[in-house]
Amino acid sequence: MAQGGPAQGNVLVGRSMDWYQDTDTILAVRPRGVERQSLPSSPTAPGNFTWTSRFGSVVSLMYREAAVDGINEAGLEVCGLYLAEAEYGERDPSRPGLELFWAIQCLLDCFDNVDDAVAKIENDNVQLITKDLGEKPGTGHLALADKDGNSAIIEFRDGKSVVHKSKEYTVMANSPWYEEQLELKKRYEGLGGDQPLPGGVDSPDRFARAAYYSAQLPSTSDAREAAAYMFSVVRNASAPFGTADEVRPNISTTRWRTVADLTEGRYFYESTTSPNVVWVELSQLDFSEGKPELHLDVVREPDHVGNVTSKFVPVG
Repeated sequence: MAQGGPAQGNVLVGRSMDWYQDTDTILAVRPRGVERQSLPSSPTAPGNFTWTSRFGSVVSLMYREAAVDGINEAGLEVCGLYLAEAEYGERDPSRPGLELFWAIQCLLDCFDNVDDAVAKIENDNVQLITKDLGEKPGTGHLALADKDGNSAIIEFRDGKSVVHKSKEYTVMANSPWYEEQLELKKRYEGLGGDQPLPGGVDSPDRFARAAYYSAQLPSTSDAREAAAYMFSVVRNASAPFGTADEVRPNISTTRWRTVADLTEGRYFYESTTSPNVVWVELSQLDFSEGKPELHLDVVREPDHVGNVTSKFVPVG
């Protein structure tokens, strides 16, 4: 689940990562000036393209390799959520191909706003290439937000991108398709309907709770309070241990949560197996070209707490 702020004051984005097994997630600091390939598993295949990172970023690496959530130094946040219905289509070698592991990183590397990032996917007719995450197919949809309060959800059907872009689209969940999520929430009190607000862990239930409670958040000019408010909503829409569905990966235990303050350039991370919240101050990082990638192992070193910006170490 993810949601962006209402584009007034600080803009924050919160999400939970729910998965059927521990994700072995670490945090990474990635500098400018790094060249990457869109199809690193098949670099000579048709449709492979390269880019060089214009912006430094802080990302959460699922299974220590797949960037599934992150923020760049310009205030763009991109995250991916599992979507069983996603259809990337049979590979068309005439189209630029982008492996799912690198889609989020590509957008964070190259763009400072939602409009330009969305245009890359749409205008270039980019085709995502699925990759397994653990033992499950890594099909998903993307959520983007920038510090001006713009937001977008990108889904893929029959191999083509379908974009929902509006400052009003501030909440999303796993399944079903986004327009169906918007319709389902109208059944509930406070969201247009008369049914009681649901308490279950199915995606539409969590979507409704996130939509309702995020709309009730009080105003504040304090960045610390704003982050706490966002965490309160994400925690309410999380899935406790013991509620996992063996068949549907999107009905899984919440493994970790993040809150990104796009205005302040601050990235919070909270593991559900640790009592501590940690955060990274992007203003205290050196993203200069030539600097090494840095990692922080929040799995094997679970006792980190508070500002961990200085705790990252070079890869290798």
